[in-house]
Amino acid sequence: MLLALDVGNTNIVAGCIDDNGILFSERIKTDTSKTDLEYVVLFDAILDLHGVDKSDIEGIAVSSVVPPVNSVLTAAIRKMLGKTPLFVGPGIKTGINIAIDDPSSAGSDLIVDAVAGLNDYGAPLIMIDMGTATTVTVLDKNKNFIGGAIMPGVGATMDSLVNKTSQLPRIALEAPEKPVGRNTVDSMKSGIIFGQASALDGMIDRIWEELGYETAIVATGGLASSIISDCRHDITVDDNLILKGLKIIYDKNKN
Repeated sequence: MLLALDVGNTNIVAGCIDDNGILFSERIKTDTSKTDLEYVVLFDAILDLHGVDKSDIEGIAVSSVVPPVNSVLTAAIRKMLGKTPLFVGPGIKTGINIAIDDPSSAGSDLIVDAVAGLNDYGAPLIMIDMGTATTVTVLDKNKNFIGGAIMPGVGATMDSLVNKTSQLPRIALEAPEKPVGRNTVDSMKSGIIFGQASALDGMIDRIWEELGYETAIVATGGLASSIISDCRHDITVDDNLILKGLKIIYDKNKN
């Protein structure tokens, strides 16, 4: 069994996965101020909640876009399991050809998404990862990772509206009935939800135009379910894409 950790700017997604599939997936807040012992307590609680015996965990794979927390997580995992985690980064076998200007600069989360996306959906493929930022990455028809786009995420957009204005309230992330809001709350919902969905639809069309062909599309991330249903393209939501990718990468590197 593999313990897979996806460390994002807002949340850490923790899950256990084996050859039969994903046993569970949970989210905890990413906090660079926590000590290794505090993370041990959190991970212990998650494993106990799902009835996982720590002796059954054979390895740990981590994708992280928050470097300051990496050393603390490494110490926590060593203290809890007596093992050293595998961090996705330069030198790790992925099976993906990264055809961008500086391959070492590619976010580990995007590479992990691409590994799982290629395995489950083939190429060409557009992958949308909706977290603190919304990223759109592309595998071309030759299975090359060729780059993509980064835009403010839904949460960041909400924070910007609320924090930079004096009268706009924090609202629930749910779509209004109509694009034309008749009050402040519905107008904000329209701008945030329909605005992000429209941005994704527009990016997909522009990418297809650049490629000269259409692709399959898969979306993942904590906020994907709030947005994708309002997109006009056929987009598959796969909440466990990155955990599956971590399992594939771990299997390629465990020896």
